[in-house]
Amino acid sequence: MAERSYLSIGEVLALLKSEFPDITISKIRFLESQGLIAPERTPSGYRKFYEPDVERLRWILRQQRENFLPLKVIRGRLSQDEPGDDDERGAVEEAAPEPAKVGASASRSTATPTAKAAPQPVAPAPPDDAIELSAGVSGVSVTIDELAGATGLPAHRLAELERYGLLTGRTVGDTSYYDEDAVVVAKLAAGFLDFGVEARHLKMYKSAAEREVGLFEAVVLPMLKQRNPQARKQALVALTEMSRLGQSLRAAMVRQALKAYLAGP
Repeated sequence: MAERSYLSIGEVLALLKSEFPDITISKIRFLESQGLIAPERTPSGYRKFYEPDVERLRWILRQQRENFLPLKVIRGRLSQDEPGDDDERGAVEEAAPEPAKVGASASRSTATPTAKAAPQPVAPAPPDDAIELSAGVSGVSVTIDELAGATGLPAHRLAELERYGLLTGRTVGDTSYYDEDAVVVAKLAAGFLDFGVEARHLKMYKSAAEREVGLFEAVVLPMLKQRNPQARKQALVALTEMSRLGQSLRAAMVRQALKAYLAGP
């Protein structure tokens, strides 16, 4: 069987993790939702990342980390197909260097990928639908205005989500910042709002999540009491797997309930 020439999202995560320790599957998906990357999809819906896709993602992550460029500026440079190279540290409004430098690798080569060559082998990675439970700093940080722009929700709707505890941010000075989970929550809430379901109706999801976490806590608490790195790692693995199981169980239970409802009396 011929070797496939693309990477899954989990393999991309494993490939870039050493250079960008804070990267998560959620962040890659967020950048895609913002139109910054556009991987192809398999017929079953899984993402296909070719070498140019990976290099484009690597360039975006470097601009965020090294030059602190906001997504709006990065999007503008990408739309011009002339993003700056890795050494750029000047003002945001500087003219962008040659497009060939978009594909610069970690060795700082300026060659532009011209073909979708087979990628190098990478370590085993989580599946495309893996649940991320990271103890580190979030990979996404947006202001309330950026959150509103990304989700289409006006400020008063976002305020309602916060009032009911569905949306939380961290405050630095006078500004609140929101992570990728907040973006996901706000987008889902926007979808519910299309059906007339408001924030106050969604509080049941938060209550259910808190009860589920209470169950998980009873399982992992003995590990955490050991207070050693290995035990904490085992606890994180257990939480990740139980979260996956819980997500699948909820989906199955909802399907069962819907089938019973549609079947009628």
